[in-house]
Amino acid sequence: MKVAVAGLGRMGMQIARKLAEGGHDVIAHNRSREPIVAAAAYGARAAYTKEEVVQAFDGQPVVLWMMIPAEVFDAELAVWLPQLPKGSTIIDGGNSDFRKTRTRAATVQAAGMHLLDVGTSGGVWGYKNGFSMMAGGDTAVFANVEPVLQTLANPSGAYKYFGLSGSGHYVKMVHNAIEYGMMESLAEGYRMLKEGPYDALDLAAAGEVWQHGSVVASWLNELSRQALAENADMEGINGGVAESGEARWTLETAHEAGISLPAIQAAFDVRLASQKGEVSFATKLLAAMRNKFGGHAVNKS
Repeated sequence: MKVAVAGLGRMGMQIARKLAEGGHDVIAHNRSREPIVAAAAYGARAAYTKEEVVQAFDGQPVVLWMMIPAEVFDAELAVWLPQLPKGSTIIDGGNSDFRKTRTRAATVQAAGMHLLDVGTSGGVWGYKNGFSMMAGGDTAVFANVEPVLQTLANPSGAYKYFGLSGSGHYVKMVHNAIEYGMMESLAEGYRMLKEGPYDALDLAAAGEVWQHGSVVASWLNELSRQALAENADMEGINGGVAESGEARWTLETAHEAGISLPAIQAAFDVRLASQKGEVSFATKLLAAMRNKFGGHAVNKS
């Protein structure tokens, strides 16, 4: 299938590579030149301008997977819409606020095109393991791009259609909010091992034991174990932890619905406090975890 990928960052590059190596005709585009050259080395076709992306489809509707930060999506969408042929499909694979997705879908539809929201998880491991994808939008549009999702899910990922526009981003938003709570719980537990009544406990060894048959065995625990094996004291990490929006949006939506989310709220508050200097061994481990699964930068102390 012919598909353009715009935004060749940590995940966008993996998506372009996985699709190209999976036999799809991939048109790779990015604001800067270097990632386009890298994607071409994986078998994608280089498109250094938006005009080149459109030209690669020979006048036919474009299938455009946009993998860009939520804060710039509207600006980029405004530039793309006048250039794309009628009937084109735009896939928002990033972490967008589902409420904005619903508004954008109406804007795109008014322009004679389609917007499919595909919340995508898998971090820097998606290329190897397969991505986890949550889709929302028109069912016919979803069916048309399903070959792309099938390739991206290989070998052990998954994808599912969830309903109307915004539903895919909504499911991904809640997924990320859960992630906040799970990460915080693990980080606090390892801090208890580190600073509790027994000196010099081997935290990585505890994590290794927990990974075999225990109820807290998980990918996040495995990444924590790896981080601790590499840097037992979290040396050189200042402990500030970013929040990327999803937990905030979840909490806002929960407040509007009268739903209490105490664990997610607490995990969110810890991240906000860490940005103001309230750091600990737990927040340092949180930062190390984020680096392990998503390649997020770690602030050095």
